[in-house]
Amino acid sequence: MKKITIVAIFALLCHTIYAKPPQASRYHLLMDRNWRFFLDDDSTASRTAFNDNAWRVLDLPHDWSIEGEFKKDAPTGGGGGYLPTGIGWYRKQFALPSSVRGKQISIQFDGVYMNSEVWINGHLLGKRPNGYISFIYDLTPYLTKGKNTIAVRVDNSEQPNSRWYSGSGIYRHVWLNITSPLHIAQWGTYITTPEVSAASATVSIKTKIENSGQDASDATLVSTITDENGHEVASSKLPVSIKANSSGELAQSIPVTSPALWSVDEPHLYTLHSTILSGKKVIDEFQSTFGIRQLDYSNTNGFMLNGKKLKMNGVCLHHDGGCVGAAVPIKIWETRLKLLKDMGCNAIRTSHNPVAPEFLDLCDKMGFLVMDEAFDAWESGKVKNDYHLYFDEWWLRDVTDQVHRDRNHPSIVLWSAGNEIPDQKSDRGLNY
Repeated sequence: MKKITIVAIFALLCHTIYAKPPQASRYHLLMDRNWRFFLDDDSTASRTAFNDNAWRVLDLPHDWSIEGEFKKDAPTGGGGGYLPTGIGWYRKQFALPSSVRGKQISIQFDGVYMNSEVWINGHLLGKRPNGYISFIYDLTPYLTKGKNTIAVRVDNSEQPNSRWYSGSGIYRHVWLNITSPLHIAQWGTYITTPEVSAASATVSIKTKIENSGQDASDATLVSTITDENGHEVASSKLPVSIKANSSGELAQSIPVTSPALWSVDEPHLYTLHSTILSGKKVIDEFQSTFGIRQLDYSNTNGFMLNGKKLKMNGVCLHHDGGCVGAAVPIKIWETRLKLLKDMGCNAIRTSHNPVAPEFLDLCDKMGFLVMDEAFDAWESGKVKNDYHLYFDEWWLRDVTDQVHRDRNHPSIVLWSAGNEIPDQKSDRGLNY
């Protein structure tokens, strides 16, 4: 919120109409304020005209399970903390000014547990069974000039579906993204450092650009790298030509001299500023944080970071915050990670699903090595109603979204496709 100083943006977050029209080329607006919540099911709650005045007003992130009563016969059992789950609804109204007409507008959920369904103005946008994945829906075709209504149904009723405490609800942040029709795609920058030394490094950048407009667009992509002090260290330009309703990916290779390398003791970070220009006019701009580091694995030296052998002293961390539930304030993660760092821990395994984006941001800044894990189950389940019910249909999309979201974090040094997956022992195990 500190970065957003325009009165108009603050007004939107409070779900009122802008005081002033937005002027920036892109907005990434926090949509956590003033949601209405109902812990039960109502098949009519997705309708725009539905009366939710009697519903509870709250701010996100929200975990309704942790608010419930502990019961020894709760269907979640001990793994779920003997807490209630069920079905819950969330609704929010917001208005947009006429100045954003013609813009591309989407809503981003960082995590909803689980089986979420999302509507805008009565139109079903989609369903995501996975309770840990981040996802996005395009709102553009369904928005109106006046108030718009988001409705979210969350179904965590089929128990048990986890071997640990999952929480229930929209337990991570929600964002509204506003861009021009010609824009850098969601999670559309891919940054690697294939050549690294103390003297120089090569930063390889792939940028996916989308054109949702009705006309072909010609522009320029400017990629600028800045250091931790905001000083420019390198840049590159490429022409952009994208047909209507299509996308394209541009590749750049930028040398950086005397790089400040990312490590567990000195986690130096750089920022990639991706800007789309039409002449001198900024059409879109996006920032990606990354680190310059070299990873090597061998059967003789083990893991090496920047050419030096390094032992991973790690722990496994689940997504919840103990007594605060699944909606974990950032200060709790900061405190936990500092304590771990002070005791000599330098590595974390995200047991057993994708974590909140801000958790990985902290690992980047504080110098932790991360094993980013995807699933606890594939086709064979560990409990009756876990992810194995959805694996065949959803694994590819969920893994793709996870990797695209997380791939630029320098803290991530391992990817885990699953935790102790029973399928490995099946006849099909070698084919996965």
